[in-house]
Formats: sequence, C-alpha cells, structure tokens
Amino acid sequence: MPRRPLRARAAAVLALALLLPTLAHADCPDWSESRAAREVQILAARIEGWDTAYHRDGQSPIDDSLYDQARARLAQWNQCFPALACEPQALAAAAGPLAHPVAHTGLAKLDDTAAVEAWVAGQSDLWVQPKVDGVAVSLVYEDGRLVRAISRGDGRHGQDWTANARRIAAIPARLDSGPGRLVLQGELYWRLDRHVQAEHGGAGARARVAGLLARQALSEADGQRIGLFVWEWPEGPAAMTERLAGLRRLGFDSPDYTQEVTHADDIARWREHWYRQELPFASDGIVIRHGQRPPATRWRAEPPYWAVAWKYPAEQALAEVRQVEFRIGRSGRITPLLHLEPVELDGRRIARVSVGSLRRWRALDIRPGDQVAVRLAGQTIPHLDGMVWQGSERPPLPVPDPARHHSLSCWRASEADCAGQFQARLAWLGGRQGLALEGVGPATWRSLQEAGLVDDLLDWLALEQDRLAALPVFGPARAAKLWRSLQTARQRPFHTWLRALGLPPAGRTQLAEDWATLAARAAADWQAAGASAKQARQLQAFFSHPQVGELRRQLQAAGVAGF
Repeated sequence: MPRRPLRARAAAVLALALLLPTLAHADCPDWSESRAAREVQILAARIEGWDTAYHRDGQSPIDDSLYDQARARLAQWNQCFPALACEPQALAAAAGPLAHPVAHTGLAKLDDTAAVEAWVAGQSDLWVQPKVDGVAVSLVYEDGRLVRAISRGDGRHGQDWTANARRIAAIPARLDSGPGRLVLQGELYWRLDRHVQAEHGGAGARARVAGLLARQALSEADGQRIGLFVWEWPEGPAAMTERLAGLRRLGFDSPDYTQEVTHADDIARWREHWYRQELPFASDGIVIRHGQRPPATRWRAEPPYWAVAWKYPAEQALAEVRQVEFRIGRSGRITPLLHLEPVELDGRRIARVSVGSLRRWRALDIRPGDQVAVRLAGQTIPHLDGMVWQGSERPPLPVPDPARHHSLSCWRASEADCAGQFQARLAWLGGRQGLALEGVGPATWRSLQEAGLVDDLLDWLALEQDRLAALPVFGPARAAKLWRSLQTARQRPFHTWLRALGLPPAGRTQLAEDWATLAARAAADWQAAGASAKQARQLQAFFSHPQVGELRRQLQAAGVAGF
C-alpha cells in the first residue's frame, strides 16, 4: 500500500503521534519561542522536501518508517506550540495532471496487538493481506483494453504512467473483462527472489521501482522485473469473496495472499507468517480490511474507516541527540558517542550509539538537538544510519585534537587533555586483556585517582595496604583484598606485562624474554624477525619512548621478571 496522500497525512498525524512508541516523549521541548519557531519550520520544510522528491520525482530520500516518525514529531511539536504550528504545503506539482477515476484512500496505522484488538472488536467480514512495499497505481481498462495508468500522486490526481505501464509484463494490455470501464488499484513492486522481510528488510525495492517509473522510458528488462499486486477493485462486486474470484478469473495472483480472519489472534498469526515467509516482494506490514466497503463514488483521499495497516517492527528509529561525548581509547583513537533521547527498536531501549570515528562525526556535524536515524545491527548492536535533519542551534563542542592523542601519548593523568586516554590505559592494563587483576575495574582506578594515589600508570605498585585502608571509599576489608590483587601483578609473565603496557602488534615476530634484547632492535631487525614495515616502526618507537623507558625502570624496581 502507498504512502498516505498529502491531505490525508494532516488528518492522521495526531494518531501517528499517539501510536508510534519510538516517539514516546511525555514532555514538550523546553525551548524559547524563537527556537521553537525555527525547529518547527525546519522540520516542516524537510518533510515538504521529502514529499516533493517522492510524489513528483519518484525518489525515496527517507525510509517510510522514519517519514512517519518525523510526521509524528511535527504533530507533537505543533501541539506543544500551537501558535507556531506549521504544516508542509501541499504539492500541486506532485499531484499530476490526471484525475484518478476513484480516489486512493491511504491507510492509518495501528501500533500493536491491543490496538488491533480494539479495531476488530465486534467486527465481522474481516480480511488480511500483505502490505506490499512498492508504488501505487490506478489501472483503467475500457472494453478490456488498458487505456491509462496513473501514479498515486496526492490520491486524487497523478502522473501519466501509461507508456511505461505498457512495458511492464505484469500489467495485462488486455483483460477479458467485457464491455465498459474497469478500474484497478494496486502496487507495482520490484520482484525479489525468496525474500524474507524479517531477514532482508525492504532491500531498497520500493525506491528502485519509483526511480524506474520516474524515467521517461522503461527498458524491457526492467519491465520484466516489476510485478503487480492488485489490492483493490473499487467498482467490483460488493462481497470480498466475489471480488477475489473475479480477480482470479482476470489472471491476478493477489487473491492468493488475501485471507479471511475472525479475530486478532488470526491477524497476528498471518502477520508473523508473512513477516518470516519467503515472498516475491518486500512488504512492510499487513492490511486489515472489511470485506464490505462504501461505493467507490464516496471514497476520499484520506484514511478510510474500513481498512488499516499494522506495520512490521520499524527497521530504523528517529532519535534526538542529547549530548555528544568524545571517548579516547588507550591507543589515542577518538570515538564520538551520541547520548540519545531513549527510543525503542524491536523491544530494545536505545539510549546511546557510536558514530564510529571522528572523521565521520565531522562529516555529519552532529550536535545536541539534531535528529538521527538508528537501527539494530544483527538485532543487538545499535548502529547510526545517519543524520535525518539538523536542529536550529549548533552549540560548540569540546572536540579533542587528534594530533594530541596517539599510541604513545598520555602516560600520566595530569598531562593536558589526557584524562580520558589515561583512564582507558588503566582499564586495559588491569582488565582481562592485560594483567587480569581480580576486582580491579574502571571504578577502582577512578577512586585511586580521586584520592591522589595514581597519576603515573604504575604508581599503584608502590601503594601500602594501610594507605588503602585509610580511604573511606574502601575500608579495611576491601582495602586488604584490593592490595592483594595489586600484588599479584608482580608475578605476571613478561609477555603479559608487555601486552598490558600497550605493546604494538608484532605480527609473526617471536618476542624475546627480556626488555633489553627487544629495546636494542632497530626497525630492520623487527622486520627481519617477522614484523611488517609499519609494525617495525611502531615497535621501535615504543621501546625507545622516554616515558615507556620510565615505566620499565619502575618495573625493574618492583622486581618484575624480564625488565
């Protein structure tokens, strides 16, 4: 089924705001009047741009679920700031010159099983079918001959697609429908091989069809890849069973995907079945409808009372950025992390997402107040898909200088701009990748730092048990356990200590059992031992660095073997 027409969206937008759990913001934004006006206008203009691209140009610059969420966000803001409310302008150019013989109604959306149960309560003559993810079209036959194909447009008027429709094998040039006019409404979709929606998602299929039909001429090969799903015969028989039988006689396969149901459990089973069943098309949910509906002359370009959509779990969620944090790893890598207004995807609450790299953050220029798209990678890990739109304010951010952070920087906490990288060094040193010190984690290291006991990476080696016991944060028993754990570090093997200190990758190199031998190697010696040219330079730089040399002297004094 198609995206709702422009006029219908305004009528349904309040329902969207209530139905979409990903936008469950209980409170209105704490904005000044001037900022609220800017934010509302920016979003309204962005939606209008998406509408233009979709309806006029046949392009899909944004996923449908994100579009709906953005619409709901605008509805929420319009309710919060009624004096500043703004709606995207209707697109006359998008509508097209041809009037539909019967209006395309669009669909309102239900959010969950409870909403479905409420909608079907006390109803009979109910049917379900997949909500095929394609582009909508009206097909007009006169005396059995195809005379017109009209794009959906605004639901009342559309573009003339007749020439391209004649190149689509799935659209019959002639039907054995007898004399007079026959109007069909359906979805043109990209044929997919053994497509499972739960695994493959939309696969960009709808955008591909929309782009092809926006062209002046469709190739024969592309015409063979486009299918037709007839989901309505507006002027057909009143009873659904008779309409389905008639569509079968005309050669259409959509009746095979239209099933009668009696209650919400039946509907939920079919929805799950089609979500995980191999189908020849992408689908983003199901359509629930009454078999009986009003005469076609009464249809309007707005969501009707006799049909609704129950969409599949959203692949993406629209999230507002609360804060941008720049985390620095022990090797100096800077990773921007977005703290989000929490959203839900597939039952998971997402409040943070990594940008991946400082370079990507700079390209996107994400700031607090921006709206981003997130998805679950592998159903578990939040992934940033990109920017959806920027907020009106661009607050300055304390962006770390990458030139100040590298694999040999920040061996002391007191060095300028080194707090984050130094903490990452400590966490690595004491963690399972390093010395595996029992009961010693990031919180322990922070407590020692706050007490002024750790500034250098190895200051803790000299700590006495009574000094730890004097700290209120530990107490005698915990201090004794921590002290014993720290002492075990002295017995760790030489190679374990090298890894804990952050030795660069050595490739196939066989490491010696003592520091002096390794420190004496030149870059050529490292390469001869099996390291790559890059690894050899990094290894030589590590062993010759003065602060690393100071760490070695501390380990010698502590009696650690190999140093």
